[in-house]
Amino acid sequence: MAQWTSAVGSPQLARLLGSQQARPAGPAARRPPAYRALADGIRLLVLEGRVPVAARLPAERELALALSVSRTTVAAAYEELRTEGFLESRRGAGSWTAVPAGNPLPARGLEPLPPEALGSVIDLGCAALPAPEPWLTRAVQGALEELPPYAHTHGDYPAGLPALREMLAERYTARGVPTMPEQIMVTTGAMGAIDAICHLFSGRGERIAVESPSYANILQLMREAGARLVPVAMAEGLAGWDLERWRQVLRDAAPRLAYVVADFHNPTGALADEDQRRRMVDAARSAGTVLVVDETMRELTLDEGLTVPRPVCGFDPAGATVITVGSASKAFWAGMRIGWVRAAPDVIRSLIAARAYADLGTPVLEQLAVNWLLSTGGWQEALGIRRAQARENRDALVAALRRELPDWEFEVPSGGLTLWVRTGGVSGSRLAEVAERVGVRVPSGPRFGVDGAFEGFVRLPFTVGGAVAEEAAVRLASAARLVAEGAGGGADAPRTFVA
Repeated sequence: MAQWTSAVGSPQLARLLGSQQARPAGPAARRPPAYRALADGIRLLVLEGRVPVAARLPAERELALALSVSRTTVAAAYEELRTEGFLESRRGAGSWTAVPAGNPLPARGLEPLPPEALGSVIDLGCAALPAPEPWLTRAVQGALEELPPYAHTHGDYPAGLPALREMLAERYTARGVPTMPEQIMVTTGAMGAIDAICHLFSGRGERIAVESPSYANILQLMREAGARLVPVAMAEGLAGWDLERWRQVLRDAAPRLAYVVADFHNPTGALADEDQRRRMVDAARSAGTVLVVDETMRELTLDEGLTVPRPVCGFDPAGATVITVGSASKAFWAGMRIGWVRAAPDVIRSLIAARAYADLGTPVLEQLAVNWLLSTGGWQEALGIRRAQARENRDALVAALRRELPDWEFEVPSGGLTLWVRTGGVSGSRLAEVAERVGVRVPSGPRFGVDGAFEGFVRLPFTVGGAVAEEAAVRLASAARLVAEGAGGGADAPRTFVA
């Protein structure tokens, strides 16, 4: 049985390798042998995630023709990649990309920093901001006033409080997507929503297509559920989704589910336009794949005058293809663990029935607090505070990075909470390790890929601003210098590379 889950054609691989050659190599660079340059180029594409792990590569003769090199050159490059653990082959099945077993996914970076460490370490691990006061306090006070009638009940509402389900349905309807309360289930955060969807639709061993890169915690949730993740590479920068690639993967791999973040993608910040949304839904419908759309960043528009396209579910009028997940955690406060699912009524009924064996329901008081915010206008007031804070932090962080780390590459997103940064040829995993020792915590790129891709990236959230953002950039620059000099690492430390 073949071990690959997607394929890279020779013209596509040739284009990707050609884009690397356009980068300056530096005055002291020495030209390596052709086979080694080819092996280095393919290895880099895998580490960056531009070629997914477990992607079948072209046959030697086919790639040689596309690159105008000898077949011997390609054979030698493939053999070097096999020796290093970046390629696996089987007679009759071809060759597919891999990551060496000695390069495990980093284990740290996204977990919340302990409160006692906040004074000494700048935490850029979690993309979460402090609560937008006074609205948190007001929401809790409003919820307490509305609590007494609910206190006389058993308190278990597997579908969510009727008032909140109705309010959320009205919000979708106001956005141009007619929705009934029967199409809404309230969950314990977006993570709870996606966990429930995965258990309903995807048994152990089932394939789930995911963006590459994608949100690290969701990838880990899916791994622990036993899913086989099929990565689909994102386009460069903020271009987002390559729909021809998505259509090919959905057709060839036939995944049961596909998970996408179309609104200010985490981690890249890309925003899908209407054409991308329409084509994504069409591709999923044609393949018989259920498309799970994460909208948790949708309301975090940071640039003035920006209009976010219609929700992805607006391109699925029959309601049979798209399941939408939302949450109060990013737009309002991570401590407000309220999420929701919008789907066809029969899907919602199935999710509710399955909930009896999970968490039974979501805390009533927090549901009342979110309902109070949505019904009084407090949500929009709080969202204004959140957007202003994230915008100021983004601008401060971008300015500090450009000053302290001019070799790092990134594009500034128009919304969301994250910056996806190419680290100038420094290993992201090694950088994350050294950075924590110098007092700044960052998640390395491989956390956001499948099986160790994106070694040359880190994700930086818009959670600090002003002098703290400047100090964070200074500490990151110090860590990058230490990594580049080989300080603090042993012989088995992750290798640096130059793109």
